[in-house]
Amino acid sequence: MSNWVVSLAGPRRVRLEPCPPDPLGPGQVRVRTCYSGISAGTELTLYRGSNPRLRKDWDTGARMFVPRQAGPAYPVVGFGYEEVGEIVEVAPDVADRRAGQLVWGIWGHRAEAVLPAAAAHPLAPGLDPLAAVFARPGAIALTSVLAGDLHLGDWVGVFGQGVIGLLGTRLAVLSGARVVAVDRVPRRLAYASRYGARLVVDAVGDAAAAALHAATDGRGADVCLELSGAYPALHQAIKATAHAGRVVAAGFYQGYANGLELGEEFHHNRINLVAAQVSGPDPAPGTAGRWTGTRIADTFMDLVAEGSVDPLPLVSHVVDAGAVADALALLDRGDGDVLQVVLRF
Repeated sequence: MSNWVVSLAGPRRVRLEPCPPDPLGPGQVRVRTCYSGISAGTELTLYRGSNPRLRKDWDTGARMFVPRQAGPAYPVVGFGYEEVGEIVEVAPDVADRRAGQLVWGIWGHRAEAVLPAAAAHPLAPGLDPLAAVFARPGAIALTSVLAGDLHLGDWVGVFGQGVIGLLGTRLAVLSGARVVAVDRVPRRLAYASRYGARLVVDAVGDAAAAALHAATDGRGADVCLELSGAYPALHQAIKATAHAGRVVAAGFYQGYANGLELGEEFHHNRINLVAAQVSGPDPAPGTAGRWTGTRIADTFMDLVAEGSVDPLPLVSHVVDAGAVADALALLDRGDGDVLQVVLRF
């Protein structure tokens, strides 16, 4: 197949579909994919069938989910949002892009895509193209840090040390915070230490809350970032936070909230719980008009290019794109040694 796209026919049913090349229109470029990273959060919710958009419609005007009126949820074609590629064709009216240029952006798991030139972000000179698959995960992590409104010297708990959690740990350290990284996987905690975490904690029982209270003379964390998407972790983040402190919930939580007990510390300590979500006009609360989604992603990639953040050690698996079904199954198993899985085209 000269051009093909990854499609989900149903939960855990992956297939490759041939697709004709799109015509190139004004202001557009054609990009041939080099790498496409797989999200262990959003994409697995589609793969497993738990994403709310599969059973409900999102009303963009009301900004709420409503009973589904659209057609069948599957197939889901062309999902994915961590792409790097090479421009192979440029529309005549595009002056600031050229054939042969390496770019990053969002166009899904497909061999080739036509997209607006502005959506094809040039790769910084000398940067390993593989690093650009982290543009979107890095933007999610930076959004959570901005939403946390961190200050120099703050004690910050970062719950979940997957790809986004580890990037969040590094960005929080760069913001001047004293970070306590929390996870159950020793290898991930070791990465957190390399990224500058002051303390790492195995998430057993109330260990994280105890560690953050001990480190702060009993106060608790000034801010906690919950980046795992697990309700018990959100409960522990709330438990670890000081009276009137802030918890940023940036994980993509699925189903009903088993393990989250809001009648405990959340209620008695008047915790400020905020949501951070990279899409939309105001990705991080309190930053409207200043931090757009584009600025956040560009800033993260600037930090990578200048060497402040090195995401490449987080690439645990690079597999041929034709083996995408195996790659998704690998992530689905949740093995502790799996971090960023990348499809190579």
